[in-house]
This record gives sequence, structure tokens and C-alpha cells, in this order.
Amino acid sequence: MDIRILPRTEPIRHKALVTALLSLGFALLAGALVFLGQGVNPLEAYAVMASGALGSLNGWAEIAVKAIPLTLTGLAVAVAATMLLWNIGAEGQFVWGAIGAGWAALYLSPSLPPMLVVPACLLFGAAAGAMWATIPAALKVRFGVSEILTTLLLNYVAIIFMEHLYFGPWRDPMAFGFPGTPIFPESAWLPRLGKTRLHMGAGVAVLAAVCLHFLLAKTKWGYGIRVSGHSPQAARYAGISAAKQTFTVMAMAGGLAGLAGVGEVCGIHYVIREGVNPGYGYDGIIVACLAGLRPALVPVYAMVLGAFLIGADRLQSAMQLPSSIGLVLEGALLLGLLVSEAVTRYTVKFGKEDDDV
Repeated sequence: MDIRILPRTEPIRHKALVTALLSLGFALLAGALVFLGQGVNPLEAYAVMASGALGSLNGWAEIAVKAIPLTLTGLAVAVAATMLLWNIGAEGQFVWGAIGAGWAALYLSPSLPPMLVVPACLLFGAAAGAMWATIPAALKVRFGVSEILTTLLLNYVAIIFMEHLYFGPWRDPMAFGFPGTPIFPESAWLPRLGKTRLHMGAGVAVLAAVCLHFLLAKTKWGYGIRVSGHSPQAARYAGISAAKQTFTVMAMAGGLAGLAGVGEVCGIHYVIREGVNPGYGYDGIIVACLAGLRPALVPVYAMVLGAFLIGADRLQSAMQLPSSIGLVLEGALLLGLLVSEAVTRYTVKFGKEDDDV
């Protein structure tokens, strides 16, 4: 009997939902195998994860804290993908957002009224991320270089430059030899909700998702972006400049990822040091793909991935499992996403080719 894998002739219904469910199911199954390999009951492990992430208001607040940068980096990937541009550089743009906010907090704030420091950090962080994203845009427009390659490689350049700053010229002389900048002034701290770590960035992330959804779905600009990505010839015929759209979209993506960096350094750490960039830029790719590249759904799946990460942290303390278990579950989620994409795009046929006639 012949087994053939063929493209689906008709699109699957509710593809985004099916993709998300298959991805989560695969991740849970793979995680169960990992737990069994560690000698742990998978049901008990998942119960601990659910209790740690969802069992208290503080747990929900921590999920939201994780979801802030995941939403913004997910939006950075999704808005570029609308024009069929793959922004793999949200991590570097995140880092530059942190650098821009750090410069405003440490060196600009003394000359500003306290009420203008937070807006300045947001502005300079977004601008720094946007600036970094226009480099691959320029290389693509001028030389036709793949944005996948340039955005990925520029991530490492950004990280090395940030390390240079907090190991060198921005290093706190009062830190007893530990690398890192001085603590930001309190005027640069984002307001928090009560005694939790949930900060003002949550509102920024939700507002960004709503505005981006409206811009892409309801405006002439959004229509031009989609046309430029799917049919450059039609865009030229309509008088739409693909080069200008590429710069605009990549700058917007970089600005969104830069805001995620601002949220981490001004809302959580209040300093730039090792650990401020735990990979949210790469995680944003998973979030965007789970959301089907739809900005309106990005915050929802950011919360889902945030719950995974918080639950995995709980496993380390409650069941003495290695800290890498969270990375394993995240990797399983990404692999499940790839598998679900294959399932939704292709179908399996049994029998000879003549049987289809």
C-alpha cells in the first residue's frame, strides 16, 4: 500500500485554533515523557505547574509580567510577517530598547523634570529598537539580503554591545566588581500594581496590540502593507513603495521589541546587567506563530506561554527538577508548532495514485 503526503486541496477550518491546540497537546505529551524520564508522575508535575501559575493572584500577576515582553516581541514578529518579512531580530531590538531606556534613565534624567523621565525612557527605548531594525531593512532594500539572516546575526552584535556597556563605560563603580550599571533613579521606574511586579508595561502591550490590529485590518496603510508583501507587482501598479513600506514595518517592529526592553529594565530590574534578556525576542516568535500572526491574539498566547514559564519555575522549587525543564517544555511547544503546521497544510493519502481518479 502506497502512503503519500499531499498538500491539502482545501484550507482547514479554524486553522489558528487547531494549530494552537495541536502545539499545546504535543508539548504536554513531550513534557510527560520528560517527567517520566525524571521518575516523576506527569499528572503530579502538571498539577504543581498549574497550582504555581494559576493558584494565586500573585501567580496570575507573574504570568502577566512574563506576558508583557512576550506580547511586544510577538507583535514585532507579527507585524513584519504581515508583509512577509521574517523578523528574527526581536532579541537584538529588545536589547537596544533596554540600552536606549538605560541611557535616558542614567544620563538624560538629571536634566528632565521627574514626570518626563518615564516618557523619555519609553521614547528612547522604542527609537533605539526601531533604529536597530532599520539596518536589515536597508540591507534588504538596497542589496536584497535576506532579513532572516541579518536580523538573526544582529542579535549577537546587540548583546555584545550591551555587555560592553555594563562591563565598561556604564559599569557601576560602587558595585564591588560585579558588572552592571548603577540603579536607575526612581523617576525612571515604571509604576507597579500594588505589591506585585505587574507594571505599566501591561497597558502599553495591550494598547499596542489593539492599535496594531486596527491599523492592519481597518486602514489603507494596513491594506498597503498586505499588498506589498503578497503582490509587489500589484503594489507598484497601485503606486505603493515597497522600499518605504519595508522601512516602516521593520521600524515599527523594532520599536515594539524595544518597548519590551524598556519594560524589563524600567519595570523589573531597574538596572542593565546580565540576565535582562532571557530570550524574550526568540520566545516572541513562538507566540506570534501560535497566534497565527494575528496581533489581536498575540496577548492571549503570550499569557499561555507565560503560564508555561511560571509553572516550570515552580517545578524547580517544589519537585527539585532541573531548571532546564522550562526550556525543554518551551522547545517541545516550538516543535509541536512545526508539527501542527505540517498537519494543517498536508494530508496523508493511502492507496495507489490511480485510486484518486
